[in-house]
This record gives sequence, structure tokens and C-alpha cells, in this order.
Amino acid sequence: MRVALVVLAVPVLLAALLWLFQRKLIYLPDRGPVPPAGQVIPGARDVVLTTADGLRLAAWHVPGDHPVTVLVAGGNAGNRLHRAPLARALAAHGLPVLLMDYRGYGGNPGSPDEEGLFQDALAASRFAGDGPVIYFGESLGAAVTTRLATVRPPAGMVLRSPFTDLAAAGQVNYPFLPVRALLRDRFPVTGSLAGVRAPVVVVYGTADTIVPPEQSRAVAGAAGGPVTVVEVAGAGHNAPAFLTGPELIGAVTDLADRIRGPR
Repeated sequence: MRVALVVLAVPVLLAALLWLFQRKLIYLPDRGPVPPAGQVIPGARDVVLTTADGLRLAAWHVPGDHPVTVLVAGGNAGNRLHRAPLARALAAHGLPVLLMDYRGYGGNPGSPDEEGLFQDALAASRFAGDGPVIYFGESLGAAVTTRLATVRPPAGMVLRSPFTDLAAAGQVNYPFLPVRALLRDRFPVTGSLAGVRAPVVVVYGTADTIVPPEQSRAVAGAAGGPVTVVEVAGAGHNAPAFLTGPELIGAVTDLADRIRGPR
């Protein structure tokens, strides 16, 4: 009887610990301070985003002469310093870039969760202003920007390595756990994207083992507006091609030029 109780108690205890500490597995911020923007990206400046719940979040703005701004929402790890090569590559094509960091990332106050990240992206979109904006969402950031698009429609979206929802991605990485039953933050993408009418570009790598390609293709299939799919052969989830590769940069610049229209 005692052995049976122990056998039953172990999975219950494990499930309880996962329920309590799951956000430590989902969000992997680099919380350290980052250098001034101008030291990393020529011409960039440090800016502050103020959220509806009163947080002041540091971000970087890179000016450009293109009329379309790119708002970059990162994935679940790192901070804006890790996305600097992407911002530099886009800025080289004249695109203004707003490189945001979520709460708890890059020296910012607060702790990340689904609602908080949405509020952070909402603050970034307000800072970007009323001109044409492309939402660039990387992995988890694709879910954040998709929700953002339902309340503040963009001129276009680039979803890099998007998952259908967080539970589906989690089940791939933790196949031995009842992820969908335990998950507190849901991040639905396909359900939200169906209501977005802006043009969407989905970019993914064929060798992605964190977000399988079939999930990204399913996201593309759920788009409510025009959609373009860009497949990067042999690229894994964190491949350098997703920062400076010609397929990715070309996908963003082509969309920006389509939004701008004839000159």
C-alpha cells in the first residue's frame, strides 16, 4: 500500500510543481542590462515604452527613410541585444525599426506572462504611431503580435517560426507531460489569425525541431487575409538565417515595399 501511495504521489507532486513553476520553463529572459542603443546599432536611440499597467520598458528605435516601420517582438529567450543583427540588416534597407523588450527582459521591470506580454506589445505599437507598421513576431512573439493585430491592425505581419498555440509547441518539447491540461498561458495563434485581414508572411525553417514546420504551415493556412510562405531550407529554430539571412530580410523588405506602393 505504501509503495502504491508513493507511486501515485510522485506524478501528482510533479504536476503541482509544473503548475507553479511552468513560467520558468516558458520564459527564458536575459535579464541583464544592455548597452546604449547607439553603441550597438549606428544611429539607434534608447526609448521608453509605458504600459497600461504602469511599467516603463526600455526599447531601441532605429530611424530610417522608408515610410513603413518594423516592430520587432522577440521570442521567449534573450533580449533586444540578441536581435540587434536583425535590426541592423533591416535598417540597411532604410526601414525604421522598433526593437522592443518584454517585461523582465533586458533589465526591464516586471515578470512575463501572456497578458503582460500583450500589454508590452500594445505599448510598443502605440509608440510606433499611426503610420504603416509591420509586426515582426519571432516564435512566441508571433503569438504576441497576432493578438495585438486583433486590436491594433497593422499594415502587414511577418511571423517567423510561429506555432499554432503554445500547448502544441509545448507538447513537442515535453511529450511525456499533459501540457495542454497544465498550461496557464495559452497564446492561441491560428484562432486569432483568422480574424486578421492584413497581409501575412510566414517564414520557417525545414529543420526546426522546436516548432515543427507543419505547425508554421498550419498558421499560414489559418490566415484571414493574403498570405505568403517562405521556407528556409535546412534552418533550425535559432539559425543565423533568421537574423540576417536573405530569405528573411527579403520577406520583410518585399512586404514593406508592397505596403508603400509605387514610388
